[in-house]
Amino acid sequence: MADSRSVVDMDPDVARRLFEEGAFLVLLGVPKGTLLGIDCKSWQVGPRFKGVKMIPPGLHFLHYCSANPPSHGGELGPKTGLFLSLKPREIVLANWDPKIEDLDFSASQNEEELNRIRSNLKDLDPFLGPYPYEVMRKWVSLTDHLRCELANNLQPLSGRVCAFSDVIPELQLRHTEDRAEQPRNDQACQSMKEGLDRLPKMKQREGTELRFSVIPEKTYPPGASPAEITKCSMDFSYALETVLEKNYSLQPLNLLGELQFAFVCFLLGNVYEGFEHWKHLLGLLCRSEESIQKRKELFLGLISVLYHQLGEIPPDFFVDIVSQNNFLTSTLQDFFQFASGPGVDGTLRKRAEKFKAHLTKKFNWDFEADLDDCAPVVVELPEGFTVD
Repeated sequence: MADSRSVVDMDPDVARRLFEEGAFLVLLGVPKGTLLGIDCKSWQVGPRFKGVKMIPPGLHFLHYCSANPPSHGGELGPKTGLFLSLKPREIVLANWDPKIEDLDFSASQNEEELNRIRSNLKDLDPFLGPYPYEVMRKWVSLTDHLRCELANNLQPLSGRVCAFSDVIPELQLRHTEDRAEQPRNDQACQSMKEGLDRLPKMKQREGTELRFSVIPEKTYPPGASPAEITKCSMDFSYALETVLEKNYSLQPLNLLGELQFAFVCFLLGNVYEGFEHWKHLLGLLCRSEESIQKRKELFLGLISVLYHQLGEIPPDFFVDIVSQNNFLTSTLQDFFQFASGPGVDGTLRKRAEKFKAHLTKKFNWDFEADLDDCAPVVVELPEGFTVD
């Protein structure tokens, strides 16, 4: 579990303050070998582990993977995570449920049990690992726009962020007559398509879905003319403003919190859906020229968020997002082009120029190259429009 050196190396005043004001995660019965982490650090727990102490109050991400015993290969299961909002001196109590290989937090609702734990904290102390304070600065930089309420609104109703989706058949087929109407599986398939068509259609179990903002499929308003469709296909401001108005009209910077939430889900929770939503949000923000001109604070914040995120992306993901249709470089190239245009706030323009120079130096990216500059823009016309 957490190395005791993290306390020894800590500033004595910080250590004293965390000891007096820090929260406690008491996690009983977690099997030896389980990979468990909080925020940006994880460990394989030992037989004496019973939780984490000295946790700074605020938002945290607890994540863990169950493990097979060494005699059965020792493989790790899929990762599960949850965002927790912790108050000073708060005790959160959970018991490991071996049947579902997950933590059961129902004991945290039992005041009598919590009081018993609180009175025995001194005896528990040797079995509690200290919060890894050395990663606190990194965690704050990755979540500075992610408020506790926002994280609670974005994570699934089940309270769990799971690396693998919990899916069930769209049709339950509880009765024999229902099953009789489905394609038979006792005959050889004549084609791949036929085989795929025979598979049951699946959906995520209700309550397990991440509750991200819905990004409009069409980037133009209803009834738009062909000229407006072309404009909105190059400048996504209409779609961005639609997302902000629907979800964050009072606090537009919360969209950056959602970007950070998605990033944490894929970086620490191994949730590919988080990675995809992060890419979609980033593309929406970076290609909104009019919004860049009028929302200085949002885009100054975006530069700061990306500065910290791009330093943390694992190499395998980095290869994907850079090489996949030049996604990252082409997206940022559009942003830098729009941020240098007329009508953009001077502070934002200078910050974008510095960020561009930083990325060019650090990753050797060329933002001056033509990336399909001359390719035609293909737009989707509404029903009823024809081209003569």
